[in-house]
Amino acid sequence: MHASQLDPDCLQPRTPAPTPALRRLTVGVVGPGRVGSALLEQLRAARERLRREQHIDVHLRVVADSRRMWLDSDDDALNARHGGAQTWRPSSLDDVAACLHGAPGAVIVDCSASEAVAARYADWLAAGLHVVTPNKLAPSGPLPHWRALQDLARTQRVQLRYEATVGAGLPVVQTLRDLLDTGDELIALEGMLSGTLAWLCDAYDGQRPFSALVREAHELGYTEPDPRADLDGLDVARKLVILARESGRGLSLDDVSVQSLVPDALRHVDREHFMDHLHLLDAPMAARHAEAAAQGAVLRHVGRLDADGRAHVGLVALPAGHAFAQARGADNIVQFHTRRYADTPLRVQGPGAGPDVTAGGVFTDLLRVAAEARA
Repeated sequence: MHASQLDPDCLQPRTPAPTPALRRLTVGVVGPGRVGSALLEQLRAARERLRREQHIDVHLRVVADSRRMWLDSDDDALNARHGGAQTWRPSSLDDVAACLHGAPGAVIVDCSASEAVAARYADWLAAGLHVVTPNKLAPSGPLPHWRALQDLARTQRVQLRYEATVGAGLPVVQTLRDLLDTGDELIALEGMLSGTLAWLCDAYDGQRPFSALVREAHELGYTEPDPRADLDGLDVARKLVILARESGRGLSLDDVSVQSLVPDALRHVDREHFMDHLHLLDAPMAARHAEAAAQGAVLRHVGRLDADGRAHVGLVALPAGHAFAQARGADNIVQFHTRRYADTPLRVQGPGAGPDVTAGGVFTDLLRVAAEARA
């Protein structure tokens, strides 16, 4: 085709596309502990880049802990270090929501592990606030309540996001959701879902007492303040319930068979007594380790959702060639067996614990809120 035959409009210089308008996220953070503080730092560090590259304006309006809340979002101390912010007053969850009500792109981020905070999700969603959380209590709580929260988010056209409840910053929930949304079907899944227990199993070789490793993990900050919160398997059970529900299965905590590593004699004592008697963990773990070693296997802590719908959490002996046996440190691994991935499961693996990676998962959910709001 000769130039003379071209549409004259094609020869005209193109008008530059207009710069997209800034989309504001007005954020309130509840629970500025290890994860919440890491999130505040990540938001501060990324603020200018998000404005420049993604046209997202993250506006931090309120930060609240159990006693105080900070309100001056233009104070650099609030954005960088909440404890130094100038304007504060006694904390109230009602006031936190009121500070965000009606603001563009209003999101409450619950970085606490509080039942009282999780109990407010319904009020916040009903008020038109998005909710983002790594708090596992609501997604793994009573099934009718969780379904009601999801229905409320849909009817109010707000988002309820909880990627960081499983695998910290790993895209575990989103991967499962993408598989299902594109027509795949989950058959079964298994995973090493506790960074703490992954580290303990990897480090335990039968030479050092298991109790010594638990103390070391506690001192390094790998465990919860009360290590029983990790050792009893309930945290892994909650994550398994969340994934099962994401797949459409109506699983509840009572449906999960959980093998606790905490001896019966230590389950109901105070934390100090438990820490003083950690040696009671040693003999049972030594026996399990010796039994596995005799079979050429290693111990790993695994949560499983079987094809028949049964769910299990506990120690398993795995052959040395198994993918989970190759895991090192505090890595989480989740394997999805689906109709498409029937011969070789789809695997998601990486660091599954720590405030920075967990905060990164929360941050990702915030960006998804902004992306869906634009759509």
